[in-house]
Amino acid sequence: MDKKQATTMKDIAEHFGVSVSTVSRALSGCKKVRQEKRDAICAYAKELNFSPNDLAQSLRNNRRHALKVIGVIVPEITHYYFASVLTGIEETASERGYQIVITMSGEHYERERQICQMFDTEPVCGVIMSQAKETTQYDHFQMLLDKGLPLVFFDRICTGINASLVVVDDYMGAFKAVTHLIETGCRRIAFYGMAGKAEVGKNRYNGYRDALLKAGLKPDDSLAIVCDNRSDAERLTPNILRRDDRPDAFFCVNDDTAIGVMYTAKRMGFNIPDDVAVCGFTNGSRAVACDPQLTTVEQRGVEVGREAANILIDKVEGLTDPDKVEKRVVKTRLVVRGSSK
Repeated sequence: MDKKQATTMKDIAEHFGVSVSTVSRALSGCKKVRQEKRDAICAYAKELNFSPNDLAQSLRNNRRHALKVIGVIVPEITHYYFASVLTGIEETASERGYQIVITMSGEHYERERQICQMFDTEPVCGVIMSQAKETTQYDHFQMLLDKGLPLVFFDRICTGINASLVVVDDYMGAFKAVTHLIETGCRRIAFYGMAGKAEVGKNRYNGYRDALLKAGLKPDDSLAIVCDNRSDAERLTPNILRRDDRPDAFFCVNDDTAIGVMYTAKRMGFNIPDDVAVCGFTNGSRAVACDPQLTTVEQRGVEVGREAANILIDKVEGLTDPDKVEKRVVKTRLVVRGSSK
């Protein structure tokens, strides 16, 4: 290898046949690396005038990586979950010397595409994002990767793109929630979920369905309904509860939808949870501001944000292989409150 070209930790790692993290430890004086190996790596780096503190050199000699600014794209900011993820991203970025630029797609594909194009030209060192509901084409994501810009998805991930991601265990969270409803006596459980092919929606539906099957209950497709916001829940629920074979419980894809179900059921004269039990998915502040308080699955958005930020920054700083795809799963937790027995 031409030593003049060895301007990244990855190049130095390949020269010695070690990992990038080993090079990073050696250059920082970590005693976990053998003294002989540490001295050799440091000498080689010095010969190349390589400085591990020079971010511009440590990432494939790409000048944009010298900038400690992370671009973030969320579908909306007012939603508790996305706000908590932003908190985790910002806290971790700040701890590691970075700033973030927050943008919002508004759930629109075209706006999301425009933001990605902006981040291709604006001074950001990487992008963390959750995909918009409208998005079914992914060229704008691939464009960022092709330009060498690290990309990390969270929550609504893009399975058509080979990029790192952070998700919660949506399937198991839904499975445990519906199992709880079954164990408390519910037998006809409705599912209010997302439209489209988003992995998060499919995983929660599959968890719901498998919990029913495991309990020996036959899923009723007429009770699996596209409904993922409060206004739609208030509009659709009356007809569902007027059925002769009405459900005795609802499992909802998020807390706002679940609160819409509770509000409607109470207005119609049903008792929560004796007549109708309700479970959400988020555990935001609204879950404890309603009456009764909402049983829900905690998503731990702050932890999701922290994981996403650390993956991205490690790539930016050359601590991990920029081309390695990482997947991290954050565990959920069922929080039982008054909307279920």
